[in-house]
Amino acid sequence: MTEPIPLSMPLPAAMMKRARDFTGPAVPARPAATVVLLRPSGPGFQVYVLRRMTTMAFGGVYAFPGGGVDPSDRPETLRDDWAQRLGVPEDQARAVVGAAARELFEEAGVVLAGPAAEPDRTVADVDDPTWESDRAAVLRRELTMAELLERRGLRLRDDLLLPWARWVTPEFEPKRFDTWFFVALLPEAQEARDVSGEADRTAWIDPAKSAELPMLPPTRHTVAQIAAALSIAGVVAASAGRDAANPVMPRIEIGTDGTATLTL
Repeated sequence: MTEPIPLSMPLPAAMMKRARDFTGPAVPARPAATVVLLRPSGPGFQVYVLRRMTTMAFGGVYAFPGGGVDPSDRPETLRDDWAQRLGVPEDQARAVVGAAARELFEEAGVVLAGPAAEPDRTVADVDDPTWESDRAAVLRRELTMAELLERRGLRLRDDLLLPWARWVTPEFEPKRFDTWFFVALLPEAQEARDVSGEADRTAWIDPAKSAELPMLPPTRHTVAQIAAALSIAGVVAASAGRDAANPVMPRIEIGTDGTATLTL
């Protein structure tokens, strides 16, 4: 039996109120994907985070680039074991991987793709300023990610996405997501940029020194797990043993003294 995990930070007051007031029924959880982007920093590494605008759902907290799966998220050339790794049928697994790559491009300008002729050996150079207009077109849904890569002679580097976990939003939330968390290393010669339009701040943070930043439980828990790996090599090694197929379905338990505990 899984033991309760005490939160190291208080839950937002609005979340605690929703938990107390919830009587059901729960809304369906929408498939989504998020990417924990890492870059080397001294002997360790940093994690890229965005602070969502307060006008958004879950606003005012730090999160990773990510969002809901879109009907256009249908990459054609992927490794053949994603369904098993993510615990869903092949079509849905492909869509989740596609969403992870698209959201990272839309929200951070980072492209996980390489030349179609030898995709596993290099990553695309995105210095060309036309990439920004293409990113905006993908964001407006005037261009799909698959169409963009095909036009540029590239193929998605899904080998650079390491599945880490799967979290389902608690039932009391009015917007719920079934979210797959992936880890990716920032490609050399690329930079994460504040281009999402959904954040009022972005930052590279030391995961071991992020306790003061407001985060929702899945983000906080993931940051703690990543920090425990100590190095990028450690994160990559740890990802091999991660379960991203079976969802974590947290519950918020309110004690008689008003404290909140996240129970998995």
